[in-house]
Amino acid sequence: MKIYTRTGDRGETGLFSGRRVSKADPRVEAYGTIDELNACLGLLRDHLDPDGETGTRVRAQLLDQQRQLFALGAALADDRPDHAYRVPENAAGDLEAYMDEMDETLPAMTHFILPGGSPPVSFAHLSRTVCRRAERRVVEVEGADTAVIVYLNRLSDYLFVLARYLAHTAGVEEIKWES
Repeated sequence: MKIYTRTGDRGETGLFSGRRVSKADPRVEAYGTIDELNACLGLLRDHLDPDGETGTRVRAQLLDQQRQLFALGAALADDRPDHAYRVPENAAGDLEAYMDEMDETLPAMTHFILPGGSPPVSFAHLSRTVCRRAERRVVEVEGADTAVIVYLNRLSDYLFVLARYLAHTAGVEEIKWES
């Protein structure tokens, strides 16, 4: 099977319903950004030590989020009214539990922090910023499910806490922003 179809050569793409839309359509922007976020999480996951306890646990959490994002992207590409993807009820709650667990080990935040310090920390921050953009793009989709917006908002929070946690567990000093 060839990967290229040439059907998008005029700046349009097909949704699951068969309807053709501009590649700049808010729905396409949303699922494209979700795809980009998924790739960022894969990059982050690949930069974590697969042998350490932290790396093993966090890699599993990130893989779960990648699976969730893949399903979410597919759902956004489906504009049929009878097809309604639902974020699992526990998706945001699971992320909150992960954050609470990491927060127990972190020092109190007293400053804004700048992204950076090590590749995994930087990739977590990059993922966070792409997640925020994905959230903004989903908000632009007519009839967007509020549970999806809540999930993406919580995921970006998780990625921020994860960046701090990765820095802390690796002994990397956070870069404080000072004006």
